[in-house]
Amino acid sequence: MHNPFPDLLAFSFFAPLFLRVGLGVVFFDFGRHTLGAGRAQHGALFEALGLKAHACYVTTLGTVEIIAALMLVFGVYTQIAALATLALSLVAYYLKGKHGAHIEHRRHLFFLTAVLSLSLLLSGAGAIAFDLPL
Repeated sequence: MHNPFPDLLAFSFFAPLFLRVGLGVVFFDFGRHTLGAGRAQHGALFEALGLKAHACYVTTLGTVEIIAALMLVFGVYTQIAALATLALSLVAYYLKGKHGAHIEHRRHLFFLTAVLSLSLLLSGAGAIAFDLPL
């Protein structure tokens, strides 16, 4: 079957840019929430997991989320950032099933962010990035 819009395929190099920026915005919001209004909620999650110094873990998680988000938005070490967001998404997906009361987002969001992260891990940064395709 023919593609209904074959002329748009000329812009396929820009597709990872949109995925990258979208995923970066989502993870920036995750990190901002983790370090702000969600600090107590995330602390309760780490405490439920048996981790005592939960304030340190919450700060580390929020910082990693924000750094990965900025790396994605600017296209710096995109595959490393995508690997980090993939791991965070898969862990969050799993933990939502085990400790759902401590995580406000639905599992579908974590599944979607994992799929986007995997796509960026395999495709690279795309257009308008500091990463150079080889």
